[in-house]
Amino acid sequence: MSRLTLGNAVKVGLVVVFLPLLAYLVLFIGAVKKNVRAIVEGLVYAAGFSVAVFELGWGGPGVLLGLASMAASGVRAWHLRDLWLPARRRWWHRFVPAESPGQAALAAPSTTAALEPADARSSALAAVAHDARRNRHRLPPTAVASLLETCRTLDAVIVAEKQEPSGDARLEYELDAMVQQYLPAVVRAYLAIPPSMVDSRQPNGRTPKEELAEQLQILSAQAQSLYTSRYSRTPAQLTTTGNFLREKFGHPESAYDFGVR
Repeated sequence: MSRLTLGNAVKVGLVVVFLPLLAYLVLFIGAVKKNVRAIVEGLVYAAGFSVAVFELGWGGPGVLLGLASMAASGVRAWHLRDLWLPARRRWWHRFVPAESPGQAALAAPSTTAALEPADARSSALAAVAHDARRNRHRLPPTAVASLLETCRTLDAVIVAEKQEPSGDARLEYELDAMVQQYLPAVVRAYLAIPPSMVDSRQPNGRTPKEELAEQLQILSAQAQSLYTSRYSRTPAQLTTTGNFLREKFGHPESAYDFGVR
């Protein structure tokens, strides 16, 4: 974007008019824009120029110090041009609202959000199983077996929901919570404990190993409950379909005769 604007032209013109005071330009920019770094840097150039003028005079070293301060301040002022010489926005940008970082983050699709619900559940469950196998040496053997069995049970429910959604909001909520929150949280919490402390008694009287075993047992029971709830619908649906067919077509006298004997 171009910096050729009326405001910028006036600023540059003023710099030219007050060129002898160029050494104070960075300090002035920093003060106006409240930029601490620019203020500190500008003080150095201004102090050098002031010493050259009021202490050393315009002879020999004074001239060199004064000119060096002016040159350094001018170069740095150009480097800081974004502070005091803003670029002109194109005319079409006036009609496009600036996007805040938060809006950009919301607009950017995340990998998890782009997945179908069933795929997201499968990915989360696969991650739990992967963590269990990878940390087999840190988890109790019974815990690994319980985790993998729970994952298999939940995976069967996920597959059934993917093939034929039940439409049960409560079941879907519990399934999501199990595979994306409860199971991963239990595994992460245990693995965060130093190995030297997994057998230490806690204020509740249990060791982390015992706590892990109990929590996995609860989760296993809940997974089995979801499995039973989901698959108990299949026989009921089959019975309902059978009742409908028997009522509609089960009586020969009410059926259409298509000439089939």
